Amino acid sequence: MKTSLAIAAAQINPVVGDLSGNVAEIRAAMEAAAAEGARVLLTPELSICGYPPEDLLLRPDFYESCREAVDALAAQTGDMAVVVGYPEADGERCYNAAAVLRHGRVIANYRKLRLPNYEVFDEVRYFEAGDEACVFEIDGVRCAVQICADLWGPEPTQRVIEVGADVLLVLNASPCHLGKQQERYRMARARAAESGLPVLYANMVGGQDELVFDGASFAMQADGSIAWQAPAFAAGTTTVRWVDGVWAPADVTPLPDVEEEAYSALVVGVRDYLDKNGFPGAIIGLSGGIDSALTLAVAVDALGADKVRAVMMPSPYTAQMSLDDAAEMARRLGVRYDVLPIAPAMDVFSSMLKEQFAGLPEDTTEENLQSRIRGMLLMALSNKTGRIVLTTGNKSEMATGYATLYGDMAGGFAVLKDVYKTLVYRLSVWRNARGEVIPENIITRPPSAELKPDQVDQDTLPPYAVLDAIIEAYMERDESPREIIAQGYDEAVVRRTVGMLKRNEYKRRQAPVGIRLTRRAFGKDWRFPITARYQDPC
Repeated sequence: MKTSLAIAAAQINPVVGDLSGNVAEIRAAMEAAAAEGARVLLTPELSICGYPPEDLLLRPDFYESCREAVDALAAQTGDMAVVVGYPEADGERCYNAAAVLRHGRVIANYRKLRLPNYEVFDEVRYFEAGDEACVFEIDGVRCAVQICADLWGPEPTQRVIEVGADVLLVLNASPCHLGKQQERYRMARARAAESGLPVLYANMVGGQDELVFDGASFAMQADGSIAWQAPAFAAGTTTVRWVDGVWAPADVTPLPDVEEEAYSALVVGVRDYLDKNGFPGAIIGLSGGIDSALTLAVAVDALGADKVRAVMMPSPYTAQMSLDDAAEMARRLGVRYDVLPIAPAMDVFSSMLKEQFAGLPEDTTEENLQSRIRGMLLMALSNKTGRIVLTTGNKSEMATGYATLYGDMAGGFAVLKDVYKTLVYRLSVWRNARGEVIPENIITRPPSAELKPDQVDQDTLPPYAVLDAIIEAYMERDESPREIIAQGYDEAVVRRTVGMLKRNEYKRRQAPVGIRLTRRAFGKDWRFPITARYQDPC
């Protein structure tokens, strides 16, 4: 007679600190799993409180409230085992834990062994590591429990091997960056090979501040093949069946390509940031350029046209093409579109500063005033309506300081903060292939801030393909200027780019939070000192 066990993975979207709401979401997953005949429900890491709770984890009352939520949920369980993640306090020690709930009580508890302290993770600040494996038995099947980073090293799995298990269940809060799923597969395959166990990987979905969780939960056979793959960026509860050591075949959803993954992450990040923080809508300064165009497309796809407002703020240097393209894009997307010329404000500021600037040539000061006037107008509209301003600067601009402090950096959420300019173009083309919303002129014309006559970005910056490659090498791969130059890049361009990146840290510290897409984004991942005189070796 075959031994089988139906196990459900809940790919849910919790809200940090919304304990009652998160419990309700887990309850809904329990009902869905029970309707499919599941005997076990696996939820994501810290599903009770959401991830990452950050310094809420320094509050004793937070642990007490989370434990009360676990107990309340346990009281509602029956014969199905429910595995939930929660922060556990045991005297002075705190743990990233998972409780197995069944028959109205906690029947087993696991404490995460490997605490990540790299990239966006900071768990050593809050937790201590556990030291024991956790295996519970149901219907004659021994289920081992692990949490996220436990899968990224052999030690936790070795402990499972020592106590014996039939299947490995992993709770995850693994934020996405481009290409992350292949890394997850690689780690899961290594643990499956070491243990000879099939793996069920349940991941969180949704946006939390700058992080986006892509879900993409999966079931992997002991031989490393994929038996089930959940869709990315979509919540849902799916039941898979373990039969005599292998997963029964189930739906394997193809993984998104790079452009779809990036665009989906941006949409989810914008949607959840506004929804979870209660903003009624968004305001975008639409310039006729590609960055604001892509930001507008993402915002409408995330929120709907009725919640998005676009504002064109032309100066005397704004090209007619920009006016026409911005108006046409707003029309295509069906958003409210207003035109607020800034020439009157420019004249007022010029008059006010005339005496102070007497005898001094015009320079970027006057250009930056235009940007700051626009920032003031957008923030005034935000204050009056309650809608949040979405800034439009990309990663290339954030890296080099090609963005005006208190100007185009003014706002509440930076949609493209971790999107290189070259990727901005690729995403715009990708979005247009699914319905042309961005006028072709915006994609094909040379990019320009339009702050003075005949200005283009390449007057000030290297070509974006070169610029982005240098930034990526220095920032994401920690390559030295010497190593980058050895790859064939011009020495002067490399040193100038790295210099701009370092000099503008003070700006980035004042920039709004933005969506993380790459392995290393400006924010949690990047903690360079503002005041520093270190020079990279030649």
